[in-house]
Amino acid sequence: MERLLENMMYSARWILAPIYFGLSFALLALAVKFFQELAHLAPHLLEIAEADLILVVLSLVDMALVGGLLVMVMISGYENFVSQLDIEDGREKLSWLGKMDSGSLKMKVAASIVAISSIHLLKVFMNAQNIPNDKLMWYVIIHMTFVVSAFGMGVLDKLAKNEKGAAGLPD
Repeated sequence: MERLLENMMYSARWILAPIYFGLSFALLALAVKFFQELAHLAPHLLEIAEADLILVVLSLVDMALVGGLLVMVMISGYENFVSQLDIEDGREKLSWLGKMDSGSLKMKVAASIVAISSIHLLKVFMNAQNIPNDKLMWYVIIHMTFVVSAFGMGVLDKLAKNEKGAAGLPD
């Protein structure tokens, strides 16, 4: 009975596979929006103000960072929690493939969220004259919450790795 239950629990990890595959549709939707934004920019490129151009470019960078985050979560999550990817020899392989454990993935996600939040905050500050001070304050507070959380996760991760090293356990 115990073996059956354990096998069922272990097999249940495959429920995650369509979720990770579904993230590829989110990536596709993001790519469509990225190129839609470029298409809207192209006819107005010579007449757009510099500050407005910077806001559009920041939006594009934001989308690129979110896309990278999606790919990282999709591939690393699949490899960590479902099954190892079998990439043919001789095919291009991402350098981090198979090397990112769930702790590393968590730190990369936290760093990406801080970077995305930073870009959003910069976009808000570029338009600060049109945003009430109390909203600006909340944007900063939320961003700082992300920064402090990512920093705290990094410190805890480093402490955990130091404890493993001191105990002679592999990372």
